[in-house]
Amino acid sequence: MGRADAAATPHDGLSSLVRRVGRGIRWYVENLMGDRAYETYLAHHRQQHPDEPALTERQFWRERMDDQDRNPGARCC
Repeated sequence: MGRADAAATPHDGLSSLVRRVGRGIRWYVENLMGDRAYETYLAHHRQQHPDEPALTERQFWRERMDDQDRNPGARCC
């Protein structure tokens, strides 16, 4: 068995799979909870409104919370 063969063990494949699944779960939870909402807003704003200044993070969250208070929709509380 050569050195390259010894480096690629079944453990490495399982370890890689666990890391990928972990990253996927983290991505899902962050998006579900809204943790990435400001970054998503900035990306949209840069693309759609490049000549206008973006809201600060504080302004963004204040407007988001105010909007949720005005339009509660289907949330439980």
